Amino acid sequence: MSTIYDFEVKKPNGEMVSLKEYEGKPLLIVNTASKCGFTPQFGGLQELYEEYKDQGLTVLGFPCDQFNDQEFDNIEETTEFCQVNYGVTFPIFAKIDVNGDHADPLFNHLTTEKKGMLSKKIKWNFTKFLVDRNGQVIERYAPQTAPEKLTEDVKKLL
Repeated sequence: MSTIYDFEVKKPNGEMVSLKEYEGKPLLIVNTASKCGFTPQFGGLQELYEEYKDQGLTVLGFPCDQFNDQEFDNIEETTEFCQVNYGVTFPIFAKIDVNGDHADPLFNHLTTEKKGMLSKKIKWNFTKFLVDRNGQVIERYAPQTAPEKLTEDVKKLL
């Protein structure tokens, strides 16, 4: 059975990194966008990260521009926007696709492991996936689910 540790992802500088780097840590993986109605969730994601990072939680943000062109073209603009406006210190990766023929393999895996209400397809920005310390996808949350609503589920994995 595959785990998320079987995947590599691209950093903003283009360098590939194995998700094995996060082995043994609970993860919250989110497809993000800088110009979306849900963008203020960056603040809540940062608060979750700050609260539980010393217990192992890591939040991983993956900017995506597939939903109404709501991400900057330049990844440096994205990372700066997240840091300046929301104080984001959790890892933000290179911009990816989460659906379709060019979907990132990690997101193909996440959506196969935890389908949405009607399909496996991601419907909007800020879909969230909670992953346990063994790299197994435990839960999928809808875009409108505020990060603070995940606290109890996160605490169970710590």
